[in-house]
Parts: sequence; C-alpha cells; structure tokens
Amino acid sequence: NHDEFYVAAASGGVWKTSNHGNTFTPIFDSQSSYSIGCITIDPNNTHTVWVGTGENNNQRSVAYGDGVYKSLDDGKSWKNMGLKTSEHIAKIIVHPGNSQVVYVAAYGPLYNDGGERGIYKTTDGGENWERILHASDKTGFSDLWMDPRDPKVMYAAAHQRRRHVWTYLSGGPESAIYKTTDGGANWRKIMSGLPKSDLGRIALAIAPTNPDIVYAMVEGYDNKHGGFYKSENMGESWNRQSDYFTSGNYYVELVPDPNNPEKIFSMDTWLHHTENGGKKFNRTGEKSKHVDNHAMWIDPNNTNHWLVGCDGGLYETYD
Repeated sequence: NHDEFYVAAASGGVWKTSNHGNTFTPIFDSQSSYSIGCITIDPNNTHTVWVGTGENNNQRSVAYGDGVYKSLDDGKSWKNMGLKTSEHIAKIIVHPGNSQVVYVAAYGPLYNDGGERGIYKTTDGGENWERILHASDKTGFSDLWMDPRDPKVMYAAAHQRRRHVWTYLSGGPESAIYKTTDGGANWRKIMSGLPKSDLGRIALAIAPTNPDIVYAMVEGYDNKHGGFYKSENMGESWNRQSDYFTSGNYYVELVPDPNNPEKIFSMDTWLHHTENGGKKFNRTGEKSKHVDNHAMWIDPNNTNHWLVGCDGGLYETYD
C-alpha cells in the first residue's frame, strides 16, 4: 500500500501518513528519543515496524538515541528492545522469511569510544542480541545490505570515525567492507581492488535485478584514494569506475534503481545519479526542491515516481 508510509526525521521523531502525504501524524513523541537513524517495516508483517534511534550521520549538530524500538501495531505503541548505548543506528534488516531474526548495524557513539557498536543479530524478535561482527571500540558500522536471493549473504561497511568539539576525523585503517555467507556466523574483509590507504565512510548498494553486482562508494582523503567502485562477482573484487564520492560527515548513502542494475542514485548536497554503473555521475535536478538529500524511495511499479527526503522536508516527483 504505497499510500501508507513512515518518515524518520533526524531530529524530529517518526511520522506516518495513510493518505499519501496529505496529512502526517507524529507517532513517536512519547518515546525517549527524538533523533532517528532508520526505520524498517517487517516484510513478513506490515503491522510490525522497527526504529533505530540516533541519526546515522556525523556532523557537529547530530543528536543521539537510546537504541532500537519495535511496534506490533502500526506505530500506535512502542517498546524499547535494547542496544541503548549504541547512540546511532544506521540500518535494521528483518529476515524476509522469519520475523524473529533481525540484524542491526550499530554506528556507536560519535564523541567517545565503546558503546554497543558493530553488527548485532537477534533470533527472538529483539529480546536478546548477539554482536556478530565487531571491529573495535573506535569503529562502528554505517551500512548493511542483504542479498535479495539469499538472506545468508550480507555486506557490511565499517567506519572508523570520531568527532571532537574542535574537529571531525573520518577514516582510519579499520574502515572496510565485510561479507558473510552464513547469516553472520563468520565474516571476512573483501577489499580486493579497493585503495590500500586509510579509508573513510563507505556506502554500499546491491543491484536488485542482478545481485551479483555490488557497488561501493568510498570516501578517501583525495580523488586518488576515494571513488566509486563496482563488483560483478558479489564483492570478491572491485573495479574503480570514477572518482565520485561524498562527504562521510553528512551524506554517504546509495539507492539503486529497482529495474536497472546500472542506475544508482547518490544522496548528496545536490542529488546525483549514474546510468552507466558509476562511470559518470550527473546532477539529477533540484527544480522546486530543497537540497541536502538523505533518503529516497523509488516506486518499483513506476520508476519515474520518487519520494525524496532532504533537509527541506519530503518531496515527490512523477517525472
């Protein structure tokens, strides 16, 4: 039902519409966090909604959260399911065949070491969590993707970062891409073809129509060390397509077109997209629209119909 959707605001809680955005209702105001990093609808039961609190960005104005929340009644009531010291949640993925199995990418505190950071898994609907991937107390996970053909295959992006009052440090030797083929029991780095230097934040995307193709946008300290990479063998090797990347401070998210494996959108100050697998990025166009883009939904039944969330609100296009 594309007329019903939820909006997660970086510093404004969660909103819901049942009439395609004609009116919105705030549904998270009675909870103890107002900063939201992500929201996920259970693919097995659309009445179940998961929210990860704490904006998944790193700018000086970022607000933190107190873990993961779950609703069983379309957002009417909520329960905190733990991971309270994660402070920033980047992604929640519910297993497409089992609602009890949920994966969380926890970014961890921005100004301090430690906290609950890493990839977490529950097999009992959030009552208990196991950390199944951990880089260090200085490094959290900013992205997580699941292969649509096989939920045991997942890719995770680790980001080593720290903000101080006077500066922000993005990058280090622990920023990397990890892969599992057994549901998170074992992970390994997949870095063949990526820069050997310290890296910043990494965005991932899987092409829905050809999941052998995986994209990685890598923040580097210059255009020689960062860029846009493509893998045609499920991440086992990477090929540099261009020097395009975005700031790890504020926008590092990719949205693949549902039908075209070569077309990917990049959340950026000005919305960008590529139609040739990353070899060239063009500005998508911001006519009558605010800039600073963070979220995008593409209608799988009509890929000219988008919802785009940015610093100026939520915008819609049909062309």
